[in-house]
Amino acid sequence: MVEKKKISQEELEKMNVKSWPIWECEPSTFDWEYDEDERCYFLEGSVTVKTPEGEINVEAGDFVKFPKGLKCVWQVHEKVRKHYKLG
Repeated sequence: MVEKKKISQEELEKMNVKSWPIWECEPSTFDWEYDEDERCYFLEGSVTVKTPEGEINVEAGDFVKFPKGLKCVWQVHEKVRKHYKLG
């Protein structure tokens, strides 16, 4: 199950999110499967992630956890830029 929430700057600093790698993607649609858990913080952009449980809309300022094994379709509406951490 995908978890999405807003978290404080304090929480971001505690997790050292700024040290995580950055991933970027231009507007597009693609299938994706997670080989391991991923935590990410969206710096910019807008995306709809379609999962078997439904759709999740994600935008700048959202902190999201994607579980290992999730099969989904990403529809990137506006260029995405996010910090991410696997495992």
